[in-house]
Amino acid sequence: MTTAAISHAQDAGSTIVGVGVVEMRDVISGWSAKRAILGQAVYNDNGERVGPIDDMIIAPDKIIAPDKAISYAIVGAGGFLGVARRDVAVSVSKLKSGDKKLILAGTTKEASKATPPFEYAKQ
Repeated sequence: MTTAAISHAQDAGSTIVGVGVVEMRDVISGWSAKRAILGQAVYNDNGERVGPIDDMIIAPDKIIAPDKAISYAIVGAGGFLGVARRDVAVSVSKLKSGDKKLILAGTTKEASKATPPFEYAKQ
């Protein structure tokens, strides 16, 4: 694997935005949430489709934390062909990967309907 060297023109007192060669190795060997998680279907233990992962939320206290862990997945639950579908927040720790699927153990369609809907904060 080759890593292209990044050259930056730098003025006195300016800050370089971006990653250096050493950090780029971590970026290249990491995984992409967009490619690996977003849009992937979540299933329950019975193999029933709960809905797709539409977003991932990093809790405010994690944004500046060293681990920057993703805290919640926003799942578009219920509905049929997008009708009556609603977003629910699911702790990422409850999602398991198994049999090439994301599994939310212990959930049912009824339980996902009873879960309070997730709404983004108004900005």
